[in-house]
Amino acid sequence: MLVICPHCKKHHEIDERRIPANVKMARCKGCGKPFPLPSPGKVFEAPKSTKASAPKGTRLIGVSLSKGGGGKKTTSVNLAAGLALAGFKVLLVDTDTQGQDSFMLGLKPKAGLTEFVTQELDAKEAIIPARENLWLLAGGKSLAGLKRIIDRKDFGGERTLAEALAPIEKDYDYIIIDTSPGWDPLTVNVLFYVKEVMAPVSLEVMTMQGLVEFLKSIASIQKYRSEVVLSYILPTFRDQRVKKTVDVLERLEQLYGNILCTPIRYNVRLSEAPAYGQTIFEFAPGSQGAQDYRDLVRKVANDPTLFK
Repeated sequence: MLVICPHCKKHHEIDERRIPANVKMARCKGCGKPFPLPSPGKVFEAPKSTKASAPKGTRLIGVSLSKGGGGKKTTSVNLAAGLALAGFKVLLVDTDTQGQDSFMLGLKPKAGLTEFVTQELDAKEAIIPARENLWLLAGGKSLAGLKRIIDRKDFGGERTLAEALAPIEKDYDYIIIDTSPGWDPLTVNVLFYVKEVMAPVSLEVMTMQGLVEFLKSIASIQKYRSEVVLSYILPTFRDQRVKKTVDVLERLEQLYGNILCTPIRYNVRLSEAPAYGQTIFEFAPGSQGAQDYRDLVRKVANDPTLFK
């Protein structure tokens, strides 16, 4: 829930499930003054004047990189959750057969993207609410069958996902699509649908090579679909104690400074949160990980006033 300090108006994201029953007061991290917590079950919303204004048209963002281990799932889930906290209507689509986005959100969906694309279920049945303003189209093992369906198509297989999602776009401000590592039919489908791509890049030398290969793949898609653009490169696992991390970040700044995001610092809370089925904003709202993903939400939404 979102609680606002009555003294300085600073916003605090608090998981009411983690508040002991006998605790009635909290202390603002901004001004340091105490303030009363809301009664159980009561949610304090941000004033309407501070709510983010909806973008013009639905923004379609794919979180993708052919190399694994860069933080795609962590970024997809927390970016989607952060945008939802800011007041946007967000659909998170998981195109990975592991279906880990559901696990990270503490959900156990019975169906998802496969059933939606094959029209076994309609949107109301396949899309499940994950949080306020946040909905999920789950991935999972059944996507292997969807990949085979795409492969069997003689024409237009790369547009399968776009054809399925286009009718529901108007219901959301953002559609965030999480992709699997590697290069498979569903990843190609994502790049034939989204208009913006975010590439999370862990700050290590091998990931730089993976980014170069991914850029070549993007370029091959752009020959047929010029609308898709690599809009964000997000450095992850930043640790200033490791010299190589600093060197790789400097190299990224030299090559891609115009689309480089503020790095996500290494933070153990980011790796702990999924075990509790929580986003970083719920599990550790005051952590560096939460701060860094708030910064990312501000950049994507192009609104520096969010969460202030």
